Amino acid sequence: MAVVNPVIVDARRLLCPMPVIRVQNSVAELCPGTLVEVLCTDPGALNDIPSWCRINGHRVVETRCLNDEYLVILEVGEE
Repeated sequence: MAVVNPVIVDARRLLCPMPVIRVQNSVAELCPGTLVEVLCTDPGALNDIPSWCRINGHRVVETRCLNDEYLVILEVGEE
């Protein structure tokens, strides 16, 4: 099985609702099963992106705080 690199979405220095909009626009172009790593500086994204994922059928794999940045890893669902 081939290892596929995740898609990186840079949402740093963006405030709500822009991180979610950036993720939404990126996911619209991706196949189900694709992993997406979202880098954010808005702490609200740790709640907003997982909520958006639940509503839209995507799966949050991991959330993590990295110093002053936040990482959300999600798997694109079927939509």
